[in-house]
Amino acid sequence: MITNFWNKVKVVFQDKVLRKKILFALGALIVFRLLAAIPIPGVNAIKLENFLNNNQFFGILNIFSGGGLSHLSILMMGVGPYITASIIMQLLTIMIPALKRLYHEEGEAGKKKFAQYSRLLTVPLALIQGFSMIALLQKQGILADLTMFDQATSLIVIVAGSILIMWIGELISEYGISNGTSLIIFAGIVASIPSQVGQTIFSFDVSQIPLFILFTVVGLFIIAGVVVVTEAERPIPVTYAKRVRGMKMYGGVSTYIPLRINQAGVIPIIFALSILLFPQMLGTFLSTSSHVILQKIGSFFTYFVQTGWIYATLYFVLVFLFTYFYTAVTFDPDALATNLQKNGAFIPGIRPGKSTSDYISKILNRVTLVGALFLGLIAVLPLILKSATGVASFAIGGTALLIVVSVVLDLIKKIDAQISMREY
Repeated sequence: MITNFWNKVKVVFQDKVLRKKILFALGALIVFRLLAAIPIPGVNAIKLENFLNNNQFFGILNIFSGGGLSHLSILMMGVGPYITASIIMQLLTIMIPALKRLYHEEGEAGKKKFAQYSRLLTVPLALIQGFSMIALLQKQGILADLTMFDQATSLIVIVAGSILIMWIGELISEYGISNGTSLIIFAGIVASIPSQVGQTIFSFDVSQIPLFILFTVVGLFIIAGVVVVTEAERPIPVTYAKRVRGMKMYGGVSTYIPLRINQAGVIPIIFALSILLFPQMLGTFLSTSSHVILQKIGSFFTYFVQTGWIYATLYFVLVFLFTYFYTAVTFDPDALATNLQKNGAFIPGIRPGKSTSDYISKILNRVTLVGALFLGLIAVLPLILKSATGVASFAIGGTALLIVVSVVLDLIKKIDAQISMREY
């Protein structure tokens, strides 16, 4: 296995095109990390550190910003607005038939136009989120009292930063390896590991050794579970009918369609967290208002998200539903059944056409159920451990670990696919 790994590394760096893709992705991530270290003016670093340490919500938000929020950098919102815009556009495909046709039936040109709509929607969302963030941080004393001009300047800078990181992510997807947005989140998580390890060593207490062992075991369990479920497939047998052309016979070959148990990957986790961020941000913002009614509304939202079992239940349900939703959006059984029929292929014992589509849908729903339950359980497991042990940091670490493992697996698959293409 080790020899095979080093052989692949050798192939990667010997191939000019593949080497260029990897170096481009690394260069883009380095630029991202440099930009994430540039703070906006007027930041009180001590108050910011205390605020982030005592607020789990902003700790999770810091994951999506790629670590930019921990410095209040010009990239403090990260890819959050773009992810939210993508979620809204995906939801609209269910309600607006024209968008569904654009995404599913108009090929690559339709998907490019769909992506353009997501980019345009990112701008107003970034403006709303940026304004709320500045106002909230100002009321917490983290930002100095800003004039109207200073507020407008800071807002323009961080919105421009959000658009810039969205562009960098899309450049990585187009010219680099794997999904750019996922890699940016991954880079932000990995970049925070040295400081977290340093803090753990500095505050080490012998009495916490059982907790460290517990978290290590759970972390290994999450890694093993994510790897197994991501790699697991349900094969559907397919046979190509025999066809005679001239003096030659074609077809008669048996193969299979691999249905992955987790078709959606880490996307449901990202979608669910993005949805849960809104009531938390709204509650934190309104609770600092001088208006009594707004304060009560803010207190309700704050209580709503800080009540552990309500938050965990919502988190599980959203991850479960988004797994089904994203699978339904990206995998079309009708289109697959039509393509099989056009190519003279059929599933043994199943009639071509609608019967094939119904059969694939039934199997897809069953395997997705396993994947959705697993993702939901892994998502809330750190919250369960937090309530049992009282250590809040692992609730963030579990989510980050899930994203890191999924992104690494996807990256390895993309590199393997590129190597296989060059071998052929």
